[in-house]
Amino acid sequence: MSKHIATLIPGDGIGPEVVQATRRILDATGVEIAWEEAHAGESIFRKGVPSGVPEETIASIAKTRVVLKGPLGTPVGFGEKSANVTLRKLFETYGNIRPVREFSGVPTAFSGRGVDLVVVRENVEDLYAGIEHMQTPGVAQCLKLISRKGCEKIVRLGFELAKAEGRKMVHCATKANIMKFTEGFMKKVFEEIAKEYPEIESQHIIIDNCAHQLVKKPEQFDVIITTNMNGDIISDLSSGLIGGLGFAPSANIGQGIAIFEAVHGSAPKYAGLDVANPTAMILSGVLLLRHIGELAAARTVENAVLATLEDGTSVTKDVAGNNPPVGTQAYADAVIANFGRQPSRFGARDYKEIQMPKFSGGPVTVIPKQRATLGCDVFVEGDCTPVQLGDFLTTIAGAAGLRLKMISNRGTQVYPSRGAETDCVDQWRCRFFAVAETGVPVSALATLLTAIEDGGYRWMHIEKLQEFDGQPAYTKAQGED
Repeated sequence: MSKHIATLIPGDGIGPEVVQATRRILDATGVEIAWEEAHAGESIFRKGVPSGVPEETIASIAKTRVVLKGPLGTPVGFGEKSANVTLRKLFETYGNIRPVREFSGVPTAFSGRGVDLVVVRENVEDLYAGIEHMQTPGVAQCLKLISRKGCEKIVRLGFELAKAEGRKMVHCATKANIMKFTEGFMKKVFEEIAKEYPEIESQHIIIDNCAHQLVKKPEQFDVIITTNMNGDIISDLSSGLIGGLGFAPSANIGQGIAIFEAVHGSAPKYAGLDVANPTAMILSGVLLLRHIGELAAARTVENAVLATLEDGTSVTKDVAGNNPPVGTQAYADAVIANFGRQPSRFGARDYKEIQMPKFSGGPVTVIPKQRATLGCDVFVEGDCTPVQLGDFLTTIAGAAGLRLKMISNRGTQVYPSRGAETDCVDQWRCRFFAVAETGVPVSALATLLTAIEDGGYRWMHIEKLQEFDGQPAYTKAQGED
């Protein structure tokens, strides 16, 4: 019996080649891993499985709880959502860990700066919840979902990772200055939890400034915790600092489960040519070894990769420089041959096993002491002017016990006019408040929506305007008083 079991997904394009190279290296360490091969991605889409992930692959991952996965292509014209994202979400791998560090032998504009940071990206919610609707034939909407539970999970993971790696500084990067409830939630939870880690310096940073600072002075960062979309962007930016996606490993971490993959795509035009750089995949294997507690083997492989790159005589075409390049498998052979070597610069960090935060399953309900429904936002489709719609809604609102406060278009108040020069579309947010202090009964909403439809307009959705513990749970439009 092997000491460990893991699911091996070769992937698409160059995936089978870089995965094979990585498997040979991990096996060469002497760590006993029983690999259970499974499949996902384009080949599965072509078999008519809309998700790109067959039941037998799901069953394998549920059993082994550890996955080494090659890149999966997302085909155009068939299939549905990305199989990569489907796997992350099916197994609630809520944390995406992206190490970024300088490599000796890989020249970049930032060589010599000592770049060594980790992006810890929330991995399952935010815009990547994938909840989209066509509000009108000409206006699309995507819901940005940020939960307290999701924020707490990724923030705690980020601080625990910093402890395990002996890092001294954690930044939280958000757009809380604009999205005060969603991105602001991450900032709020980060600042609460940071107090539990007094030995680690913590700081909030606006995400656009973070991107600016990553290019200006990347060596100032240690760990960056951020939301899903922000993390997707700045982790790729960070990879560009150290040579590109060919050097970017990642771990998708969940409760007792982990999926390890290179960040780069499947590069189908290079498939089967034995030219792909497997470094990102090999370093993802290093993360896997750490995850299963094989810290010594992880250190051996990481140092061997660093020594191979530093030496520069047995590397792939993208980093060979004036030296003759070697193929994917020959590069893997060179890494194995360098087991036991120490690079002269940028050796492996000292790691401790990360203490994964524990979370209970099931929904987490945040219960306010007080709550009230003050009004509602009704989203209306209409080929009209703001004045036409506003005058009509003002007329019908009273019968529902409501008053129209304002109408906005693409976030800017256009009725009553504030003098804005908004180029309007046919989707209008119409804000109503209750006339009575008792709030807004469901019957009032039904009366209002019926009157809107009877007036020749279409409504597509409605949002309650709520107040929790005396604080408004909704934002104002641009220009709204």
